[in-house]
Amino acid sequence: METTGTDRRRTAERVRDTLARLVAERDVWVSTAHPEHGPHQLPLWFLWDGRAVWMCTGADSVTARNLRTEPRVRLSLPDTFDVVLLQGEAECFPDLEVPEGAAKAFADKFGWDPRAEEGPYLYVRVVPSTVRAWRGVPELRGRVVMRDGEWVAGA
Repeated sequence: METTGTDRRRTAERVRDTLARLVAERDVWVSTAHPEHGPHQLPLWFLWDGRAVWMCTGADSVTARNLRTEPRVRLSLPDTFDVVLLQGEAECFPDLEVPEGAAKAFADKFGWDPRAEEGPYLYVRVVPSTVRAWRGVPELRGRVVMRDGEWVAGA
């Protein structure tokens, strides 16, 4: 996956590169907001299951509290040149109610199972409704590669 070129990629290539990064990357920046306290952002480990992003955070964390109040969320991969932004609504699962397949896949990827911890954890699932991907100025036009939950034509 080339990340230093500035040639404009076709939509299908952007989608392919985005999906590859969602599988390979470990960290995602999570942006939430609370109507009274404003924005909150932090990095979390994530798992891409082919349709959704799964993350886990403390059940009493600011992120968890914000998502219970306002489920709209924006996620971004950490590379500032090879940008991938995802938008969607969070669905929250207490650690004892998370689907077994998601919890196992998360534990397999990271070697850590939050369900085994003493304190309560919250699994967060985000099915993206919009995905934007671009590398530098040449790709600003056409950066939306998913709209209304569907990968755009040409993918």
